[in-house]
Amino acid sequence: MELRLYDTLTREKRVFTPLDRSNVRMYVCGPTVYDFAHIGNARPVIVFDVLFRLLRHVYGEKHVTYVRNITDVDDKINERAARDFPKLPLNEAIRKVTEQTANQFHADVDALGALRPTFEPRATDFVLPRADGKADMVTLIKELVARGHAYEASGEVLFDTQSMPDYGALSGRKLDEQLAGARVAVDAHKRNPADFVLWKQSSENEPGWESPWGRGRPGWHIECSAMSAAYLGNIFDIHGGGLDLIFPHHENEIAQSRCAHGTATMANYWMHNGFLEVEGAKMSKSLGNFVTIRDLLQQQPKDPFWGEIIRLNMLRTHYRQPIDWTQSALSETAVMYGNFQRAVAGADLAKAAPASAVLAALYDDVNTPAAIAELHRLAASARAASGNPADAATDLAGSLRLLGFQRVMEHVKPDTTRDDILRSIEEVKAKDLGIDVPSLNAKIAARLSARKSKDFKESDRIRDELAAMGVVLKDGKDADGNPVTTWEVAR
Repeated sequence: MELRLYDTLTREKRVFTPLDRSNVRMYVCGPTVYDFAHIGNARPVIVFDVLFRLLRHVYGEKHVTYVRNITDVDDKINERAARDFPKLPLNEAIRKVTEQTANQFHADVDALGALRPTFEPRATDFVLPRADGKADMVTLIKELVARGHAYEASGEVLFDTQSMPDYGALSGRKLDEQLAGARVAVDAHKRNPADFVLWKQSSENEPGWESPWGRGRPGWHIECSAMSAAYLGNIFDIHGGGLDLIFPHHENEIAQSRCAHGTATMANYWMHNGFLEVEGAKMSKSLGNFVTIRDLLQQQPKDPFWGEIIRLNMLRTHYRQPIDWTQSALSETAVMYGNFQRAVAGADLAKAAPASAVLAALYDDVNTPAAIAELHRLAASARAASGNPADAATDLAGSLRLLGFQRVMEHVKPDTTRDDILRSIEEVKAKDLGIDVPSLNAKIAARLSARKSKDFKESDRIRDELAAMGVVLKDGKDADGNPVTTWEVAR
């Protein structure tokens, strides 16, 4: 099998060929840490976490480097710092805000089952030349000026877009057809309307660094050019992010990096995830449908599996397609997750490896919906009375593990029967709902006794009482033909 990835730059699905198989390199734009991350931010985190896991599976865990930055210099951060810590010096207030919100972000994405990236640089650590010699923003800007790709005007340093003949290739926007706007400020001191800021002046109440162009701070785009080069080199394998970053952010990253380093490319593959809507509408605070990752996690705060259910719901849609986040779909996913949880109960985790059909789906441009369809097939086989259900459960476990679902298997332990594992899963869920399990079992025993004495009115009463608590009963017979009742928590 060959891994094939859709490249936004060439607009085709291409066989992935790394520059160096011993060090496959990926960069993904991370959060601007001024508030809780919203569920749109969660999508690239989850999507590129799956790709990170897949690359590690193909090339080995020690041979993949994943960098996701933290933007900790931004006007929104300044506003939040002044609002929350008005009595502190600005730099100290900014540091408090960014550390607090970065910790919030980590806690949220950890709950979604995302691995930490290999490196997670903070923008403010890469503004000035560094003692370790890693790339920095000021040095990159100086190089752009020296090469004739940037100029000073009205206290700013701007990138000269007309100095790059193929500027606009990623977004498909020709320079002479571009209209001003769309996050590109139009000012009289610009040579061209599309020229963008590399360095701008800072006022006394704004964070700033001393530079050859006076006290100031970097533009947004130069940050990622510096941090990617610092850890991955001038050219690397994959650059990822949301569709909304193609223009102007990624377009401008390419321009800066190529022109500063004199290279023909920045990254060999550009990957972008699609937009996310909530209940059929664009997410907006004014519409009242703005949802943070923390909001979602708090829907079921006591459910230890809820973060993975959110993850599964995100992966049901192919990463390049738009996704409509609905409560009904999330409820369906919770049922789906429960089915996988029960089916994996008989797995031998020591032998668990991804099923070939699941791998084939992921090798085809990280096709998670097709992979999930294979999970359903494996789950059905694992629940079947004929064939090799234990083998199917083991393949299911290996596939779930590759996709980042670890908690779904935490009840699978050696020397326990499948029934014991299933009971353990249901008991955890019952406790999360505040149900006393010994009392529950006593009620089920009383109902079984009522059934044996043909007191069906009492039997039905107990069944209805438990149903109101969220417990579903299943009546059957044991190997000797005696009546037995099992139970599970309804989702």
